[in-house]
Amino acid sequence: MKKKILFLLISLILVLGFSINFFKKDEIQTEKIKSINLSTDYDIKQALKDVKTLKVNTVNVPIVIEIPSLTSNEMKINEYSKDKAIKLIKKLKNDNIKVILEAYPWIDNGSEYETEYNPSDKKSFFKDWKNILSVLIKDIGNKYDVDIMIAGSNFTVLEPYEDEWCNIINYVKENFNGEVTYKTSWWYTASWDEESIKKYNAKLNNKLFSKVDFISIAAYFELSGKSENKVNELVNYLSSTNIYNRNQNVVKEINNFYKKYKKEIYFGELGFPRKNNAATHPWDSNVSSIYNDKEQARCFEAYKKVFEDKNYIKGFSVFAVGEKGNDKNFYPSKESIEVISSWYN
Repeated sequence: MKKKILFLLISLILVLGFSINFFKKDEIQTEKIKSINLSTDYDIKQALKDVKTLKVNTVNVPIVIEIPSLTSNEMKINEYSKDKAIKLIKKLKNDNIKVILEAYPWIDNGSEYETEYNPSDKKSFFKDWKNILSVLIKDIGNKYDVDIMIAGSNFTVLEPYEDEWCNIINYVKENFNGEVTYKTSWWYTASWDEESIKKYNAKLNNKLFSKVDFISIAAYFELSGKSENKVNELVNYLSSTNIYNRNQNVVKEINNFYKKYKKEIYFGELGFPRKNNAATHPWDSNVSSIYNDKEQARCFEAYKKVFEDKNYIKGFSVFAVGEKGNDKNFYPSKESIEVISSWYN
């Protein structure tokens, strides 16, 4: 009888132990990415402080890639940016913070948007961009145990070159030890604008998204034409935008990517200026001359309410922190920090 009881007790302990380990493993697998994007001129001390303040588990570290103009084929890694990134990554890994490595197109000293980058020689671009990524994989990615690498960021003009991007992504996946993603820029659609619908469908059907481990979106969707909005209004606008009578269903269009590719969706950039009209042109740091900390926070709150509990959303990254200068209009306000820090906790 004693041996039977002892056997039952041992069996129970083993079962409980397996169950605990199973749930721990499942918890690790389903952990959301809660990240911050660093401005290219970030300060390491401020970046580490922002990690704690915003309670994030990941940092998107940019490496400046200098490009002279919107049509230039010249590009080179900024060595100061590269060295600073290595110093920061070492500290982050020591603190068990995950790292996303991004080759950041810095066009005409940052005065031009990468969404408009249109190099004159496309064949040369893809060859050179592959070489850039190769150097970053060798010198930083694998060497310092980086978790995720972005194969390309917001290259709207170049994005239709599907085969070339598939080649790039396959190369990175074959040579980099972590996960690989591609960050596509936001878009708009309107029922009365056939061209916008055509562009969206072309983006949705771009086969490069079939190659990545998960899909990243820079989520600067234009939601409202009003200078200020209530949170519940912004929540509704995410399913039917108010601006320009577009009535765009952002939530559905994002979900379409998940349904098509069965890959999680990650907001690789989520940011709003601390100003009026933050929901009008979220990508524009100078959208208004009137500062409005609470409107910025309401925008974050709306995204949190709509997307926090959706299983297909892998997470988000706040744009942009690491530097708090007077020109850093995207840096989150006190009210925004309260919203962001409570997200996924």
